Amino acid sequence: MSVRPCPSPSEALTIAGAIVRERYPSACFAFVAGSIMRGEGTNLSDIDLVIVFDALEAARRESFTSRGVPVEAFIHDPGTLAWFVNDDAARGRPSILNMIAEGHAIGRALDRAETLRESVSIRLRAGPPALMQAELDALRYEITDAVDDLRGERNAPERLAIGIMLYPKLAELALRGRGHWSGAGKWVPRLLAKNDQALGDRFDTAFRALFEAGQPGPVIALAESELAPHGGRLFDGDRRTAPANWRA
Repeated sequence: MSVRPCPSPSEALTIAGAIVRERYPSACFAFVAGSIMRGEGTNLSDIDLVIVFDALEAARRESFTSRGVPVEAFIHDPGTLAWFVNDDAARGRPSILNMIAEGHAIGRALDRAETLRESVSIRLRAGPPALMQAELDALRYEITDAVDDLRGERNAPERLAIGIMLYPKLAELALRGRGHWSGAGKWVPRLLAKNDQALGDRFDTAFRALFEAGQPGPVIALAESELAPHGGRLFDGDRRTAPANWRA
């Protein structure tokens, strides 16, 4: 099977323009975003599109291939887009905010697109909301529990499973605990390195020791150092009450 070349940013923009004209002719504007537009794409990268209409019954996401390139389209009207922007911001993971702030605007209402971009950029520069105490305590408890599991006698598959579960939680605490936006998947090491290269290096070294050599010590030490500014380990006294309507 032949490997398709990664389109250039200008080629991706041309493809995106054709998609909007052909599939979404009544859209007001769109943002073309993603790694290809940043000049960081690979032959497997897709084009991210945020498409805005005047009014829709409901927001939706569509995945398809156009001109041989995979596309993820996030389709909104102003109300649904505002809901997703607010939800992403509240969770500290500004996926759609970044697409709007970094994307190339196309369409017939570019003035509205630029107004939206500016408001979203202001929110990004302001940073995420502080972790609520319940969120912080949940992270502390879950990290404490995972670290205690690593302290025990574990076989390699168990250590791998614990480490996979622990990494995103510990990174969330490290990033949000420092007032930075967080992310998921490949964005986590990028954000760690961008905001604090030494911290990113320490995460990389610690989890490589766990995953490649089966040595949990560096991860345990990293977790303890990240927990310390927030009150340390949390087990005794942790309590979470379920909503009263959670019953069959």
